Amino acid sequence: MPKKVDHQERRTLIADALMRVAADQGLEAVSLRHVAAEAGVSAGMVQHYFRTKDEMMAFALAVVRERGQIRVTEALTRLGENPSPRLLLRTMIAALLPLDERTRDDGRVALAFLAYTAVRPAAAPGLREDTRQLTEFIASVLPDGHGDAAAAGLLALMEGLGLYLLGGQYTAEQALGALDAQLDLLFGSPTGA
Repeated sequence: MPKKVDHQERRTLIADALMRVAADQGLEAVSLRHVAAEAGVSAGMVQHYFRTKDEMMAFALAVVRERGQIRVTEALTRLGENPSPRLLLRTMIAALLPLDERTRDDGRVALAFLAYTAVRPAAAPGLREDTRQLTEFIASVLPDGHGDAAAAGLLALMEGLGLYLLGGQYTAEQALGALDAQLDLLFGSPTGA
């Protein structure tokens, strides 16, 4: 009887290998050959699941996004019902920041992918829509009088803090302190945090 192949499992195996290569050696090292070697499979198998590097990169970003969504969902669930808007935003953003070794690898891959899409915008068709939705959500949680511009600023702060954390310029404590300072400006004193 022929062995049943779990295609999603194989795609994830390959994407995990791609993410390890990108996190350890940078995006320029990502090739079908390098990813196949890291995954312990043939280059032909990688090509079977991903015809191009763009397809591999898009799948890897989807995996990173899914992991981030899981972290956010788990963190928000721990807050219980009806957390303050300030605590909700702080928890969500903290869950997305690369504050520990586990999340740094995802952060490196996301950063590498963003750099990749800066010169290949067609490689990330959903990125613009994701950003729009996140900005709208943040704007809906901010106090009255703060709109899309403040939400975009908070999102930009999160991205900048992520860069500083990945580059080693900020510690987790410094990044969270900067986030808290910005939230204080938007919400006033941290009574809900």
